[in-house]
Formats: sequence, C-alpha cells, structure tokens
Amino acid sequence: MGENMSTNLSKIKRDKMLETISKIKENIEDDETLKNLSLIEYELTKKKYGLVWEEHEERVDEELKTQIPTFEEVKEKDIISNENDKFNFLLEGDNLHSLYLLEKTHKNKIDFIYIDPPYNTGNKDFIYNDEYISNDDGYRHSKWLSFMNNRLRIAYELLAENGLIFISIDDNEQAQLKLLCDEIFGDNNCIGILPTIMNLKGNQDQFGFAGTHEYTLVYAKNISKCQLGQFEIDDDEIEKEWLIDDFGYYKKGANLKSTGVNAPREKRPNLYFPIYVLDETPCGMKDENQEYRLEWSLEPKKGFSPIYPITNGKEMSWRWSKNKFKNEAYNVIITSDGKEGISFYKKQRPSIGDIPTKKPKSFFYKPEYSSGNGTNQIVRIFGNKVFNNPKPVELLKDFIRIGLRNKDGIVLDFFAGSGTTAQAVLELNKEDNGKRKFILCTNNENNICENITYQRIKTIITGKTKDDISFSDGTISNLKYYKTAYVPRLNTEEENIQENLLVNIKNLIQLENGISIDDKRIKVILSEDEIDKFSENTEQIKECEKLYISSDILLTAKQVKIFKDNNIEVFIIPEYYFDEEIKGVQ
Repeated sequence: MGENMSTNLSKIKRDKMLETISKIKENIEDDETLKNLSLIEYELTKKKYGLVWEEHEERVDEELKTQIPTFEEVKEKDIISNENDKFNFLLEGDNLHSLYLLEKTHKNKIDFIYIDPPYNTGNKDFIYNDEYISNDDGYRHSKWLSFMNNRLRIAYELLAENGLIFISIDDNEQAQLKLLCDEIFGDNNCIGILPTIMNLKGNQDQFGFAGTHEYTLVYAKNISKCQLGQFEIDDDEIEKEWLIDDFGYYKKGANLKSTGVNAPREKRPNLYFPIYVLDETPCGMKDENQEYRLEWSLEPKKGFSPIYPITNGKEMSWRWSKNKFKNEAYNVIITSDGKEGISFYKKQRPSIGDIPTKKPKSFFYKPEYSSGNGTNQIVRIFGNKVFNNPKPVELLKDFIRIGLRNKDGIVLDFFAGSGTTAQAVLELNKEDNGKRKFILCTNNENNICENITYQRIKTIITGKTKDDISFSDGTISNLKYYKTAYVPRLNTEEENIQENLLVNIKNLIQLENGISIDDKRIKVILSEDEIDKFSENTEQIKECEKLYISSDILLTAKQVKIFKDNNIEVFIIPEYYFDEEIKGVQ
C-alpha cells in the first residue's frame, strides 16, 4: 500500500458519510433539516479516540436554567475556638451546586483535592437525579461518567497550578475514570494509579479472587510545577533491623535445624542429610547476623565438608527438604555461633509494607489503612456504626502529607461523606502546628451532613461527643456551615435580581477569605449612602479592621485618608461573584 494511502478504515467510512451529507445539504432549504444535518456532521468529526459515553443531564443542570445558585449561612452552627483564625467550611447540598459557586471564589486556589465518589457498584451506592442506579440500568456507566465529568472539570479549574487531586475508586469504574481523568487533566499529568490495601485478608464473599484493595488515582494540574511530599522515617533504625542483598531486604530468621518433639532424626529421617560447605568457612565470628558469601552444596564436592543437623551431639533433622534448600538457596544465611560451628538460618523477608521508605510506594499499605479501622473510628465518635465504609483517618493523613507540602494550604473534598478528610486535616494541624484549612461538600441525604459530618467535625474541634462525653482534648479551629440555595432567575428588571444576589455576597466573601463578617471588625458596604454614614461614625471606625465595598462605590479622598489613618483595610468586592448572572437577565 502506498505511503500516502490511508489505512484508517473508520476515517474512510466517515469521509464518505460526510461527503454524502454535504451533497444532501446542497438540495435542502429547510432550516431545521439543515441544522440537524450539521449536528450529524459535528458528531462525525468529533475526537475519535478516548472515552465515549451517552451524556446525561442532571436535575441541578435543569434547575440552573431558571435559578441562580447561592449559599445560605446557618449561623447557629458556627464553631469558633479562635476568633483570629481563619474558618473551615462545610457546604450542605448538591456538590455540583457548591462547585459552581466555588469556581467563583476559589478558581486556581485549591492546593489539594481528595474525593471518594460513589463506586457505582449497582448496590444502592450511586444516586443520579434522586434515583438509585442499579446493575440492570443500561446507561449506568454513562450516567456515572456524566456525573463525574461535570464535577471533575470544575475541580480542574479550582486546582492551583501546583495542585494535586487524589481519587479513591474500585474496579467498577477504575478504567473509565482513568480515561476520563486523562481527558480532563491530561495523561501526562497522571502521577500514579495506586493499589490501596483496605483489607489484607481479602473479601471472602467476592467471586473469583478475595478482594484486598481499591485504587487511588493521583493527578497533577501541571506535573512540572507540583512536588510530592515524603514520609518521615528513621533510616538508621531500618538499617539496624534489616540487611540487604541482591534480592532485597532480609534479617536473620529461624534456625534451619528442627527443634521440638518431632525434630529427632528417627522422627523425620528423610530430613536428615548433609549440606556441604567450603572448608574455608570462618568460625567464631562475634556478629551472628554476618552473612558469609561462601559456597555450599547439597552434593559432595572437593574442598567441601559435610554439615549435619546435629544439636548437643544428637542427630536431628532439617526444617527444609533438599528441594526446598535447592529452590530457596537465596534465602539461606550461613553463620557461626562459636559453639555448634556452622549453622544455617532462614532469611526472613519483609512482608508487604514492612519496609517504610521516605518516597511513597506505588501501592499503599499500612495496617492502619484497614477499612475496619475506619469503622472503628466512627464508632468511637458516635457509639455505633452510623456510616458504611468510611475511609480511615491515617490513610487520608498520608495522602495529605504527600499531596500537600504547604502546611497552610487549602484542602477540598466534595464527596465528604462522614467527614474523614476534616478529621485528618484537624489532627495533622495539631501534630505539626499546621494551618491547613478544609472545604467539605456533601448532601444531606438521611441527615448525613447535619448529624454525621457536622457532628464529627464538632467532636474533633471541641473534644466532646454529641452526648457530651469526653473524646479528646480538642483542637483549635473554626467552622462555618452553609446550605445551598437558589435565587430565581426571573425575567424582570436587573435591579431586582441584583438586590436578591447582593444578600448572598457576604457568604461568598466569607468563603473566599475564610473569615466571619461580624459587621464590627469586618464590614460589608454596598452603597455610597452607607459608606458616607460609616465614614462619619467615629465609634464604628475605631472598631473596624477590614471593609469590603461594592465596585460601584467611589471613595472620596477624605474617606481614603480616614480609612488609612485608622488602619482599615479596604477590599473591592469582585464583580465575578454574580456578574455573569446579572448580565444574563433578559
């Protein structure tokens, strides 16, 4: 076939179809038919490699056509342990609604995102448009991908240039999620797909293989600008405990001479045989862990002497058969204990996760990562199992240690569930005097946000459970609680929409800046009449530290001087909070 001749059969077929449609269009005058033919052309010319699915529209997308998303503050749920510290935020409602608003306040500002989305197992774990998606739904993967696509595209916009996102998932959607993330973040920004051991024993109810792990997908917004953290470990302690050879780490294990009632030769005669060792093997060494790289053989050789399993003059047996000695020669240590002469020991190899390293491994395992540990942590706080399959706190701490080197960065979790991410952030801050802040989003299905997520955060901060039982000595931190709401996108005068939206601007200012507007130390002023009255009120001026004003307000030279002389910081409220919505009013 000629060099310039296409071998892409799909393209050949597609080009023929496009040519046919083009000819049909030449004889069509009906606008609606032409529009539909153009749509077919568009579908035929779209990107042809990557993830393809049937796109679905969510209820919240439909609602946004006639309503503008806002937040309402639930003031009575404020938790304040240090008035001078910034606030964390818990956002109750559809997380897509919350993400649309966060895109106004936190675009390119989030340092680290962790999410544990629904796994779409078909077992009532994924709700789409208020309905559980079951295994027999022919569009279940498409619905899940539409759902995730909407959220991950905003997550990409929220991440700082050096930001990272960690996503937990299992086999049901891992492959699809990888392709979706490759499309959104770029496959060159994929840092790892980490098997994460949640149940080392394995799920015995699972068909085929006993499932031990999930996955954690790790992506950077820009891999050239991000840095991963490392674990703090004591290299000296590792070197004391473990030696290393060509096959990896090991330490001296069991003596390969048998002990016990079945050890005598007559009990296991087939395990009594000589092992031949080179005569120059040194004896009497003080370091019993010393490995002698000298030859040994199971067959007689010139210059080699036989060593039998003899203890205190009694003929015993080896623990291993000849075949095992032969097959695991790399797992044998030859030592001298100064009494029995030459002895053979097993090289004990580390189990999974036994050897810690500063650099994170490509799989995640610690006993603390057990899913049962996550459940136990919930039970400690609430007295019973109020949430299924919560992630363990230690797992989230390690994710944050790796993904967020900045100890005063912002952590976002928009599938917050029981609030493990919040507990991990708060406990890490307490351990290393960090100033990390979190933003959590979750719905309130079955009152989860109010009764579980919020209460868990409150317990960690105050050190008291819901029943006023002591849980810990608490931690210094602040929290604000928002609920998602809507302002009708009415076909009316611009001023009416603007008036409704300005009521909610205070909440966005608080969210973006991590503050609490008390109308004393921190004030919001939206009109020139208000600013004129305020600038003449000596008592209010003395109390005020920060002032947020509408971009429509033009300060006089006198007012600028008053605010400067009284050390009042003046900030202009960003027009982008609701600028597009106001302009969109017809």
